[in-house]
Amino acid sequence: MSDRRPRTSEIARTTRETKINLTLALDGVGRSEVATGVGFLDHMLELFARHALMDLTVSCTGDLHVDAHHTTEDVGICLGKALDAALGDRVGIARYGHAVLPMDETLTTVAVDLGGRPFWVWNVTMPTEKIGDFDSELVADFWHAVATQSRINLHAILHYGRNAHHISESLFKASARALRDAAALDPRESGVPSTKGIL
Repeated sequence: MSDRRPRTSEIARTTRETKINLTLALDGVGRSEVATGVGFLDHMLELFARHALMDLTVSCTGDLHVDAHHTTEDVGICLGKALDAALGDRVGIARYGHAVLPMDETLTTVAVDLGGRPFWVWNVTMPTEKIGDFDSELVADFWHAVATQSRINLHAILHYGRNAHHISESLFKASARALRDAAALDPRESGVPSTKGIL
């Protein structure tokens, strides 16, 4: 495979709303060190790293006196940029991944294509507006940002579920598993998995 460099990346992004430093290692062991100031988002990022078997660090200071929107979306932007950078030329990857994931009463499916074109489909309706003090709609905003910035297709489906925390957790874990499979190096693939010759 032509791309033998470590599949790692580091993103630093500062706006008037957030300051974020994020590192990502695709071929990790699931370690995480996350501090965004938003407890629920920290929880989701930690379990994402664990189930993706990616090493992730996130440090964010944001305008939480407004709400958690800018922090959540901007961390999603940075994670998407980090995924794109760490994937490099995408030579040798499996490209596709999906996971059907139960979480108690909840069942979700997430499917991804790391094909270099961003598209996002979100067939998920949250049963409540809040998860503690976290706006449940921000889960969608986070994954939209990730999909757009990493140049991937991400399709998420909620089959059924009653508890918004469980739904969110199932979606983060399913996304982690799908991305883990799609980003995996296929020993039989010597180029990019596309007839176009580039992703």
